[in-house]
Amino acid sequence: MAGFGMADLATPQLLLFTRQGCCLCDGLEEKLAALVPAPAITRIDVDRDPALQARYGLEVPVLAVAKGSAEWQELPRVPPRLSGDGLAVWLHKNGFDGQQA
Repeated sequence: MAGFGMADLATPQLLLFTRQGCCLCDGLEEKLAALVPAPAITRIDVDRDPALQARYGLEVPVLAVAKGSAEWQELPRVPPRLSGDGLAVWLHKNGFDGQQA
């Protein structure tokens, strides 16, 4: 898979592996965008890349932390009812603090 098109990884990036029409994906993205400060999110449609489609199938949304232009660390599945401060705490406990590297 090619790079994610992220020019600057000085600020940690969250990757949201998704597909069109995925209401769980849209909901997670909205919850992440509502955080203060909102983390940088790159949305990746798994159906546009055969390797990602094979890897994730119907298992979206998948949240990951970008580690380089084509490397990432997947996070555990986000509990669907988690939002707000609870989501921020969950992100921190799972290795994403959103601060500059």
